[in-house]
Amino acid sequence: MAQRIAAEPPGDYYVGRRYFKPDFKFWGYVRKPNQPWSTAQLVMLNEKQKLAPDRADLKFGEDNNYEYKLYGYFSGDKVYEPASNHVYPEFVLKGFEAISTNPPPIFKSQLNGRADAEQTRYVIEKPEPEF
Repeated sequence: MAQRIAAEPPGDYYVGRRYFKPDFKFWGYVRKPNQPWSTAQLVMLNEKQKLAPDRADLKFGEDNNYEYKLYGYFSGDKVYEPASNHVYPEFVLKGFEAISTNPPPIFKSQLNGRADAEQTRYVIEKPEPEF
């Protein structure tokens, strides 16, 4: 994983990992290129300029765990997410490109196969330091 991240080309973009939970409204984790997943932030997307990939295709959440190159910026605003009762940074999406539909794991639950969806439904995982 560390070698893969180190090989990312520099540029004016972010790397995003979709983290879909049916009861929550956040989008997923976003980090700068060449930075480990442990530095990623869970974000709320501002889709006024560009719809999220799953919303654009009307396939809500079907891109869970997909990895994207995201174009946009952090607005500096925080957005309240009621299901988690937390505020998250707002990322203004201007564009995206799919990187992988089956990227390497970044969560502990992904190491031992799929976790039971009902057990993890309300658990919000954070990316681990690279495995």
